[in-house]
Amino acid sequence: METPQPPQIGSIVTRPTLITVLCVIMLIGVVISIPMIFSSTARHVGPWYSPYLAFGSLVSYFCTVGLWKMRRWAVYTYTGLAILNQIVMMVMGAWNIIALIIPGIFIGLMFSQVAKMK
Repeated sequence: METPQPPQIGSIVTRPTLITVLCVIMLIGVVISIPMIFSSTARHVGPWYSPYLAFGSLVSYFCTVGLWKMRRWAVYTYTGLAILNQIVMMVMGAWNIIALIIPGIFIGLMFSQVAKMK
C-alpha cells in the first residue's frame, strides 16, 4: 500500500469530495451562527458571549476558506477553535457529549485528508 505524499511546491491540489462536503456544512454553520451573535439569548449569557460568538464565526469562516483551498493550517486552526469551544462550554456549565462528538467527527475527517493538503 502506497503512503500518500504531500503535494510538491507549485503542484495543483485537487479537492476531495469529502472536503467539499465539509466546507459546505461549515459554511452553513457560519451563516446560521451570525443571527445568534445578535440574539437576546447570547446577550442573556453575558456581555462577553456575543463577541465570542462573532470571533468563533469569523475563525470558522476563515477555516472554511482555508479548507476549501486545501491548506493544512485550516485543519489545525479549526482543531484549536474546537478545543477552545470545549473549554468555554465546560466553564459555562453547558458542555454535553454532542458538543464533542460533532466537532470530533469533523476534525477526524479533516485529518484523514491532511496529507493531501499544502
